[in-house]
Amino acid sequence: MTDRRSGFMGRFLVIGAISSSIAAPSVAQETTLLDEGGHVVVTGTHIQRSDYDFANPLVSVTAEQLERSGNVQIMDTLAQNPALLNSLGGYRTAGSEGDFGAVGVALLDLRGLGENRTLVLVDGRRHVAGVSGTAAVDINTIPIDLIEGVDVLTGGASAIYGADGVSGVVNFRLKRNFDGFKASGQIGISSRGDAGQRYGSLTYGMNFGGGRGNIALSYEFREQDRVSSFDRQRTGNPLKTYGIVRNPADFPDDPEVPDRIPIPDLRYADSSPDGAVVLNVADCGNDAIGICDPVFTGSGKFYDRGTLLPSSGGLTQGGDSTPLAGYQGDLQAYNRVHNVNLLSHYDFSDDVSFFFEAKYVRNKTFTLNQPSFDFFTYLTPENPYLQDRFGIDATVQGALVSRDNFDLGIRGESDDRETMRFVGGFQGRISNSARYELSYVFGQTRSQIELTNFRIADRYFAALDAVRDPATDAAVCRSTLFPDGNIDPHNYDAPASTFTPGPTSGCVPLNILGSGVRSQAAVDWIDANMVNRAKLQQHVLSASISGDFGQFLELPGGSVGFAMGAEYRKEKSSFLPDELLQQGAIADFSLRLPEQGSFAVKEIFGELSFPVLKQMPLAHNLSFGAALRLSDYSTVGKAMSWKVDGSYAPIRDLTFRGTWSAAVRAPNITELYAPRNGAFSFIADPCDPVFVGEGTPYRAANCRDALQAAGLTPAQIASFNPQNDPVATITLPGTSGGNPDLQQESARTWTAGMVFRPSFIPGLLASFDWYDIKLKNAINTPDAQDIAALCVDQPTLDNVYCENISRANGTGYISSYFVKPQNVAHFRTAGADIRLNYSLDTARIGQFRLSLVGGYLDRLEFIPTPGANVDVDRLEAYFPKWNATGDLTWKYKALTVNYGMSWFSRTRRYTSEELAANPDISDAHYVWYKEKWQHDLYLAYDVEHRFRLYLGANNLFDQKASVAAVSDSYPVSFVGRYLYAGVKFGL
Repeated sequence: MTDRRSGFMGRFLVIGAISSSIAAPSVAQETTLLDEGGHVVVTGTHIQRSDYDFANPLVSVTAEQLERSGNVQIMDTLAQNPALLNSLGGYRTAGSEGDFGAVGVALLDLRGLGENRTLVLVDGRRHVAGVSGTAAVDINTIPIDLIEGVDVLTGGASAIYGADGVSGVVNFRLKRNFDGFKASGQIGISSRGDAGQRYGSLTYGMNFGGGRGNIALSYEFREQDRVSSFDRQRTGNPLKTYGIVRNPADFPDDPEVPDRIPIPDLRYADSSPDGAVVLNVADCGNDAIGICDPVFTGSGKFYDRGTLLPSSGGLTQGGDSTPLAGYQGDLQAYNRVHNVNLLSHYDFSDDVSFFFEAKYVRNKTFTLNQPSFDFFTYLTPENPYLQDRFGIDATVQGALVSRDNFDLGIRGESDDRETMRFVGGFQGRISNSARYELSYVFGQTRSQIELTNFRIADRYFAALDAVRDPATDAAVCRSTLFPDGNIDPHNYDAPASTFTPGPTSGCVPLNILGSGVRSQAAVDWIDANMVNRAKLQQHVLSASISGDFGQFLELPGGSVGFAMGAEYRKEKSSFLPDELLQQGAIADFSLRLPEQGSFAVKEIFGELSFPVLKQMPLAHNLSFGAALRLSDYSTVGKAMSWKVDGSYAPIRDLTFRGTWSAAVRAPNITELYAPRNGAFSFIADPCDPVFVGEGTPYRAANCRDALQAAGLTPAQIASFNPQNDPVATITLPGTSGGNPDLQQESARTWTAGMVFRPSFIPGLLASFDWYDIKLKNAINTPDAQDIAALCVDQPTLDNVYCENISRANGTGYISSYFVKPQNVAHFRTAGADIRLNYSLDTARIGQFRLSLVGGYLDRLEFIPTPGANVDVDRLEAYFPKWNATGDLTWKYKALTVNYGMSWFSRTRRYTSEELAANPDISDAHYVWYKEKWQHDLYLAYDVEHRFRLYLGANNLFDQKASVAAVSDSYPVSFVGRYLYAGVKFGL
């Protein structure tokens, strides 16, 4: 194996002619890669070019950059890139943040337009998705130690690579031609003794056939520990955990007093881990299942409600209620990855070369989220646990119990994913000026998604409905003695569906009056672990020819280059829920039906490169390019993507470049074919007095009309306040599903920029590029909260969102909703990428490398329906106006020292609409989340060119997240200061 500092394959060129022999990577640099024939292969084109003046701006992260980051999860490094700030990974896929089936995944989001609009490639070829029904690639499946570089390209991707890249493409380039042995290992841990990570890799390669062939085998292991929110003071200690809520001292509203303030020790009113009990049931109304204040805890003491916070969504401060602290589950999921890769090729001749790749990845991840809960669950007067706790005379009306069931087992999700990918084909030379490639890619992801500690509804209510056995006086299930009776006292027509009532049912009575008083046998009988299975398959067959026309079509700048080809792709996805979910038998989960779908697309594409002028006065280089791709989908029919570009260098030191392109994205399988499943969501009603003034100018009038349509009188509308009514603040049932009538969405993108390589400052490269993306007819899938807000924020109630939400007649409370995707939205984003690289070699004190990449977000806008108000997302969380990452590296003999910095400007806690409508919404200090300032340090020492020992610290100065931020890891990770050490060895 060659020395790590000179690379495993060929030569690595950096625009600006930075020497490839120096092991001094840059955070962001424009890259090209020479193939074995000396042609330049550039991400974003099929044409192998003879120069590196390519019109599309590329930002690249190198292998050394990934090593210096110390992150076992490469998402943590890539998400610092200005173009990828909103990517999904880490804390956003753990605990209650993780979506069903997507715990622990790492999905790239380019330009903030969504994971489904970011095309992820490996060596320019598609990769199978990691989440069923989508095209989103889980980059946990990419082997870290094989990465040569990661290229990020905006604009023109669909014309080159096909659909899904409306925001651009992220291409992982892998190392090749290993000859020798390489091993590496790393361990790391936070300064608080948790969030541990471990990593190891082995790679062996050899040449054969007189150097005509090469084969390499690589194994990689990665593991990170689960971190509970209870493990950190700021998230698990009620007195140290803050939330921002309605100011209780600001009623009635005083414009000089902030409406919302940070308050610690917030709790869910009228619920408790050991139960909040209402005994005077008859006085509560509503057929003895109404709402009234608890008097006792389940342990038997008087219930301390704490200080009830008005208009706070049912929150209280202090007392016996359940704290918000720790409630949402883990801050980080457990994740373990085994990754095996085989890379090989054999050159039969200069004209025929065979290549083959194989990959197998096993990814195991696990997280805990919320406990199950009871909300005013009824216990009958005959319940022996109720009688023993409070006495027979006090319980003649039964009781209502609200409880957060920590002692019944915290609900969790364990995802076991298996990914296989095979790439094979032939490539070679047709003539001195033309090459061909024929390839086939097969990818498959199989997932087993296990849900743990979920209650089976009929068993749970049967176990709660305990009575005394007349023969023994012991507590037994009523259904054991009276098998023909009702199971659920809340639903008088509910029969048992998962067991047969009677003496052999196995039902064990359950006591929920107190903490830890339940019988483990009862928990075992009511709890279920459900196994769901998903499978994705991808087939891609491609054939292409590329080269140039030689003397037959030659311009003053050189011969016209071309590429053309055809591609066939088929995607299939299926999801099989556990039988209990298909029955709708789970108390804490909605009905889930099987999902299955597929689509195929046939495409032809062509690309031309016109080198008009070269090395002439005032035209050091002038070139143009064009690309076209015609697609025919089995789902949406025909579509077309295209791109034109140009590059002009009047002198060697300065290049101007630009692109203009049209891209498409066809709907994915889930968007088209998802069945109508059940759903549960918490919805903060936008018509609540706290929120009605924080939407568009249409919201107040639309809310009045919507409440009037629900049968409310003007007096009832004036007093409408769902936040003060627990019925309106509980999790609401709804449905979700796909839309088979969806069409493709389309984007227009232009970029314009310049590259400056001054000959009078050797080693300096600077570039500036502007991008502008307009996405129309966009597929939008709002969640239930968004549907409620978008309904009343449009010019009238006659819109697609109001069609999918209902209010209860008489109360006006939101009662149901339907979530589905529709082609109704428009997006637009624009901004700039700024890059600077500088290298300086000295004879006495070593080599210095400075690299900086910055981003400026000029606009990020969303229009929910044609004619609606523009929703401005710029400056909101994850979308700062300015951001930057930088590296300063010093290499002296065997020593390497690197300082890294990641920064972005402050972002708003509230939307621009909320701030405009309510100037005193918050104290000025809490209107903004603070800036991110993360400082990293890396030290490495090379021993005899075979060993590299290194250690480092991320977030060296231990910056903390903002108080009551949108997440516990914003703007910096909850991990805090992270320390790591590792070793690399090569022969």
